[in-house]
Amino acid sequence: MSDPTTPISDSAAFAEAWDAPQRSALAQGEIDRMTDDIIEALKSVFDPEIPVDIYELGLIYKVDLSDDRDVVVEMTLTAPGCPVAGEMPIWVETAVGKVEGVRSVRADLTFDPPWDASKMSDEAKLALNMF
Repeated sequence: MSDPTTPISDSAAFAEAWDAPQRSALAQGEIDRMTDDIIEALKSVFDPEIPVDIYELGLIYKVDLSDDRDVVVEMTLTAPGCPVAGEMPIWVETAVGKVEGVRSVRADLTFDPPWDASKMSDEAKLALNMF
């Protein structure tokens, strides 16, 4: 047992804990399943002006899944003046919120960097005949 007067930074236990790999509260299998399901949910949301889902369009910049099963989606639109700018984040939150195990969802819009066609997947380019 360590001396209570010894600073924690000098203890071997502190050094060992500092160097130990960090563990997630979620098992890797659960993270993988939820990730796949979140991607599928995002693929169910379509830009009404373009017949391609928002995931393949490259409108999803980042998805964070916390240990508490809260999801934050950073996304953009094809243009800042998009007529569904107020609705599409709600569509994303609704779709991702249906994924088993998700506690809460927040979709944040960003325009930095601005979207352009280079962000589209090959699948989206093929669907839109943009090769």
